[in-house]
Amino acid sequence: MKSCGGIFDLPNKEKRLQELNLKSENPAIWNNPSEMQKINKEKSSLEKTIAEWKDLKSRIDDGLVLLEMSIEAQDDASFDECKSELAKIEPDLEKLELKTMLNGDSDLNSAYISINSGAGGTEAQDWAQMLFRMYVRYAEAHRFKAEVMELTDGEGAGIKSATIHVEGPYAYGFLKGESGVHRLVRISPFDSNARRHTSFAATFVWPEVDDDIEIEIKTEDLRIDTYRAGGAGGQHVNKTDSAVRMTHIPTGVVVQCQNERSQLQNRERALKMLRAALYERELEERNKKKDEMNSSKKANEWGSQIRSYVLHPYQMVKDHRTGYETSQSQSVLDGDLDGFIEGYLKFSARGEKK
Repeated sequence: MKSCGGIFDLPNKEKRLQELNLKSENPAIWNNPSEMQKINKEKSSLEKTIAEWKDLKSRIDDGLVLLEMSIEAQDDASFDECKSELAKIEPDLEKLELKTMLNGDSDLNSAYISINSGAGGTEAQDWAQMLFRMYVRYAEAHRFKAEVMELTDGEGAGIKSATIHVEGPYAYGFLKGESGVHRLVRISPFDSNARRHTSFAATFVWPEVDDDIEIEIKTEDLRIDTYRAGGAGGQHVNKTDSAVRMTHIPTGVVVQCQNERSQLQNRERALKMLRAALYERELEERNKKKDEMNSSKKANEWGSQIRSYVLHPYQMVKDHRTGYETSQSQSVLDGDLDGFIEGYLKFSARGEKK
């Protein structure tokens, strides 16, 4: 059994919570809704984590006392029961350990995930849709709110692109390792000769940023295109050009939004997405040596993938950075990404980022 104290610095967490409580009691803060919201968000997360830690520690202490008593009394039945209870605690301790690895500046934030099909037409577009479904299922399973910001249908099947807003505490922290090229090997359902095909799609994950973070965006640096919302991603599909595609000309960063009813609302949401993307880009440029994204922003082609999903001639999903793999391919495609996410966080914590 691991030591809780070794993976969780309770005194510092409680000290930080006290600081936030004092800040929230300051009347001057009440006139700044965005700052108050930011404080409440961090307070809520800390309170939940501290409560989880204390509950877990109590369970461990009780179990160890009972275990010691059963050993002294030489009671085999009680000894086996205590071991069983302590074994149940181990997965919860591992979850807590994982959460302590989420200590980056933006790890607590919600996230955006963009998915783009690679070369290969229908095959790649179908694969992009499979990834889209995988991430939505993951979000639902972990009680995150998944909102489709933009979705462009493929030609005949699948999707060309999609952007999902995953809202909830630590969404970015858990999903940040998903940025990169994903490779699929399978017998194509679109090939009448049932041949094996390899397809690629790229994902990019970036954190939602607080409104009080200043990112300068000049009007003359923007190209804004409007188009008609359509496809499964448009919750309010209509006959007007309400969807918005926003391009930041100096950097080439492109964001799209089509899920709001009006063009004005879509512009506002797209601008917020763009600010977040540019903030992430700025952080990367400030500290390229510690950048976790550059290695994953590669061409959608052979040799640049972070993960392979093999459905034929055998079943396997493997992460090429961490070495983690599983034969439960369908479970992964149904959103069971916990093993890969945990593997990436531990991999990053060891300082082995490539």
